[in-house]
Amino acid sequence: MLKGRTAIVTGSTSGIGLGIARALAARGCSVMLNGFGDAAEIGRLKDALAAEFGVRTAYSPADIGDAAQVGAMVEQAVSELGAVDILVGNAGIQHVAPVEEFPIEKWQQVIAINLSGVFYGVHHVLPHMRARGWGRIINIASAHGLVASAAKAAYVAAKHGVVGLTKVVALETAGSGITSNAICPGWVLTPLVQKQIDALAAREGLSGEAAAKKLLGEKQPSGAFVTPEQIGELAVFLCSDAAAQITGSAYSIDGGWTAQ
Repeated sequence: MLKGRTAIVTGSTSGIGLGIARALAARGCSVMLNGFGDAAEIGRLKDALAAEFGVRTAYSPADIGDAAQVGAMVEQAVSELGAVDILVGNAGIQHVAPVEEFPIEKWQQVIAINLSGVFYGVHHVLPHMRARGWGRIINIASAHGLVASAAKAAYVAAKHGVVGLTKVVALETAGSGITSNAICPGWVLTPLVQKQIDALAAREGLSGEAAAKKLLGEKQPSGAFVTPEQIGELAVFLCSDAAAQITGSAYSIDGGWTAQ
């Protein structure tokens, strides 16, 4: 379905981003991975993805909070893979603290990566998409892009901003063959969420399983985690011809979280 297309997926060396990268590659899409981690392990991941799905792959270690590095990543993708047809803005970090105790430097870091980094990517890929008359921008927001939770000021602010930015880009690209949509996951069992489970378990003297159930029970009525694979399939749909008139939307995939 996506044979001949090329995607950049930020934050794709693990978790949601890797799930999306695999789903796109499975449909024949060449993929540029991005993220931090052990260089040798990332190299093996990149090569395994290429071998499994018969697509071209590349890797950029770009810091998504740095506009110049994001620009260089886009140019690297064009140089090594030939184009950028799909941009998935997924990279993100988290910090939890009440507003009055929230470290200023942590606020700046979360906003830089979770919000400004999404803008930088869109800013740099749009000229390439416009030149080709086709593009798919998919921003991974969060249930926290639609509703709030205490102690997550920077994350909630950034993800609300991502949803708003997504809508602006949709309006500016309407009728051009480019679409812009956000995916808003609830709890997904990623390394980021696992840290929150571990912290809850330590704080309240719970087992890992009990802490996970408590975390889900507080927000997600389904009682089950969303999987990276499910999010990947939604991203694939948004890249399809069937989704050509879906733009400016924020898709919840959250086990009923935001229905409450």
